[in-house]
Amino acid sequence: MTTMTDRDLEQLIDQASALSESEMVTRALSRDVVLPHAGSTLVLITLDNGHDHTKPTILGPRGLGNLNAAIDAARQRDDVAGIAITGKPFFLAAGADLTAVPKITERSQSKTITKIGHAVFDKLHSAAVPTFAFINGLALGGGLEVALHCDYRTVSTTAAGLALPECFLGMLPGWGGAYLLPNLIGADGAVTVIIENPLSQNKMLKPSQAYELGIADVIFDAADFLERSLDWAGKVVAGTLAVDRREVDRGPAWDAAVARGKAFADQKISGAAPAPYRALELISAARTADRVAAFAAEDEALADLLMSPELRSSLYAFDLVQKRAKRPAGAPDPRLARPLTQVGVVGAGLMASQLAWSFLRRLQVPVIICDLDRERVQSGLDYVQAQIDKLLATKRMSPDEANRLRALLSGTTDQADFAGCDLVIEAVYEDLSVKQQVFGELVQHVSDTCVLATNTSSLSVTAMASDLAHPERVVGLHFFNPVAVMPLLEVVRAERTNEATLATAFKVAKELKKSAVLVKDAAGFVFNRLLIRMMAEVIQAVDEGTPIPVADGALRPLGLPMPPFVLMQLVGPAVTLHVTQTLHDAFGERFPVSPNLKALVGAGKRSVYDWTAEGKPYVSAETQALLTVGDRPSTADQVRLRALSAMAEEIAVMLSQGVVAAPMDIDLCMILGGGWPFHLGGITPYLDREGISEKVVGHTFLPAGVASVADKPSPVPSASAVG
Repeated sequence: MTTMTDRDLEQLIDQASALSESEMVTRALSRDVVLPHAGSTLVLITLDNGHDHTKPTILGPRGLGNLNAAIDAARQRDDVAGIAITGKPFFLAAGADLTAVPKITERSQSKTITKIGHAVFDKLHSAAVPTFAFINGLALGGGLEVALHCDYRTVSTTAAGLALPECFLGMLPGWGGAYLLPNLIGADGAVTVIIENPLSQNKMLKPSQAYELGIADVIFDAADFLERSLDWAGKVVAGTLAVDRREVDRGPAWDAAVARGKAFADQKISGAAPAPYRALELISAARTADRVAAFAAEDEALADLLMSPELRSSLYAFDLVQKRAKRPAGAPDPRLARPLTQVGVVGAGLMASQLAWSFLRRLQVPVIICDLDRERVQSGLDYVQAQIDKLLATKRMSPDEANRLRALLSGTTDQADFAGCDLVIEAVYEDLSVKQQVFGELVQHVSDTCVLATNTSSLSVTAMASDLAHPERVVGLHFFNPVAVMPLLEVVRAERTNEATLATAFKVAKELKKSAVLVKDAAGFVFNRLLIRMMAEVIQAVDEGTPIPVADGALRPLGLPMPPFVLMQLVGPAVTLHVTQTLHDAFGERFPVSPNLKALVGAGKRSVYDWTAEGKPYVSAETQALLTVGDRPSTADQVRLRALSAMAEEIAVMLSQGVVAAPMDIDLCMILGGGWPFHLGGITPYLDREGISEKVVGHTFLPAGVASVADKPSPVPSASAVG
């Protein structure tokens, strides 16, 4: 494939290693195995970083150097009939080590990294003997690409996580994947794996799917996976087993698959990131390109992307989710947390029922649902029972566990039944006086140390606790709907919330598998405050005369999960109006209350849109008649700039008020609470690189190099163990 000499490769590895001082080095451990049926020797190379299953095997420069040496040693022997690659338990490899990327300041450095992978992996393809990959576990990015370079592949039924997720992070499969995969399984399957899966919340393949697509030649049970893989390889080497593969369709279907991938990328990210489009170019060219030209094109494309602001922002976002979200800023000593042996939920509506189910399933302690009458309580109990039944029907829960959870669930109309609770959370109507009344009644029945939590989305937690004898045990736990799906939990510290209460709140977040962000008690907290600020600008543009489709489509180039008015339908115009009014009362004209929004709510409208039978939105004549609009329409670009400028202003205000510890927490809230795309890297990197931050507030929110290419090595740690 390449004219690169071993000496050239060693020099490239040394250069890249200088950038990867923190690399968790993967060893390539070789041992000889006598193949069944063939009676000849196979060299089995095991990738192993020397750590347990909590630290995935990754491929950095030194690790690739070790693999290169192991392959060379096997290739130089005359007595070897085959070479195989496998991994330590649960992992083949979790991809490339990207810890060096923030230190890369020149494109030539990027290209060094891309060329190393191609040069090492290609030795498996060019070996004089058959090569095998025994995919025993997780194989992401470069981990799957090393398998694709082999002649044959087996996969274990328990290999969790097979994917080429690079486009999710603003990269592409640049160590052979963009060429090898379409030429193995066809462009249609390759587009699914390289484009559609990463852009669909980073979906991964199950082992059975990898086998059905043709990525793996055979699938074996985990119990004797290695033994059966070796037995199968022995038959291949002995010539008693021929591996048949489907012929790849290189006709019009190839172009159709690429076109489908482009349409999908347009739908998901609207051109806001270059990676999937560059990947599609490579897939398109792979139909006729030779191996040398294809790998050279991958080198160039990946080198470009490694220097792109979208990739640096993506890695920044990945790092936030993988690290900062697991070690929240401002969280107190976890040893201060109170034990949770019983939980109470005030309310039995949809949100309260979801909370009860989450506490029951994750904490597995008694959960009591309380509401005004037995009918409402039963509705909440029925919701939870239905969730148990669903898991039972799909065999994701055993009958014993289902019975145990049912026994832990109860309902009541008497708050006195909360006497033994260590935590009670209210999820009643979003009205301050109502919530104050709930807490006032609760304190008559619970202990002085029972944590009282509110799920308010915008109201003052301090005000709710103001009349209580022990306001220090009141905390906000702002969950997002749907509770089981949304990973964010805003932990709201009121003026007098103490450390033990706060520690308990973070303990709850961890046990519920949520990512917690500590926020100050300020109206709207973080996510809703920014969301409503953005929505208010879009709605105001409509009030001024901008057509609804223009205003609603203005933010489409950002690649957000849904446009503003579709999101408002999901939240509900009445809720949007209520939260906007709350923020207007707190912060004034930065949050204008639209008379047209009031008109929609007054008319009982659940959306500005009606929908055709084909699922397309339109504004009905009836809805349009409710709106009073001006004669100052804006273009989509003007609306987008207006909304983003307003968000930049609001972020600056929040940071000056100490609502969160740092811009990173705002980005976490937007990523985890609203699906802010990884390719944008969070709201603050996007505002910085678009020049909006400096224009609006006079400076960038993040220092150079944190989510961008730096002039010198960045002090901020980067992501690792990704594709």
